[in-house]
Amino acid sequence: MVVLGLTGSIGMGKSTTARLFSEAGVPVYDADATVHAIYEGEAASVIEAAFPGTTVDGKVDREKLSAKVVHDTAAMKRLEQIVHPMLYAYRQAFLEQAERSGAAVAVVDVPLLFETGGERSVDAVVVVTTTPDVQHERILARGNMTREKLQALLARQLPDDEKRKRADFVVDTSHSLDHVRAQIREILAAAAKMPQRSS
Repeated sequence: MVVLGLTGSIGMGKSTTARLFSEAGVPVYDADATVHAIYEGEAASVIEAAFPGTTVDGKVDREKLSAKVVHDTAAMKRLEQIVHPMLYAYRQAFLEQAERSGAAVAVVDVPLLFETGGERSVDAVVVVTTTPDVQHERILARGNMTREKLQALLARQLPDDEKRKRADFVVDTSHSLDHVRAQIREILAAAAKMPQRSS
């Protein structure tokens, strides 16, 4: 099974691209959805102990947690040390299940793939990109996003041009969904002929 790492900066269209991979019949591991699940489960009490006042009714309140970590590099690192091992365990279980099901290709959708060295554990990297104008328009359309918070998030992410240089494949989401689907078909055709380096 070939494992593709899907990544891209905030607002690039990564979630949509992941959905279209899934629509094409490819198993997709969604790191954001897994974070959501563990914030309501096993991570909540550990995060509350590390960052008091960040949970409500036994679940992590993302806004309260964000307020404590987004401008504090040391706090963000502490949070990642709690969350990343849990995410890794879920991802490994997903990949084992995908392989047992006979999938030829699986996609792991990981927002900070390069930033965490995750490119070493996949066979190829797919970077999702768009124009800066479209990116900012998408992000600021989210109700809970301010320019200050956006700058703090972007500061943690490898610049888009650097991600594209390191990518094996690039998906441009500036155009229609059909254009994205066509790019995905090309990637899957190339993946079918690819040697594996992750196993």
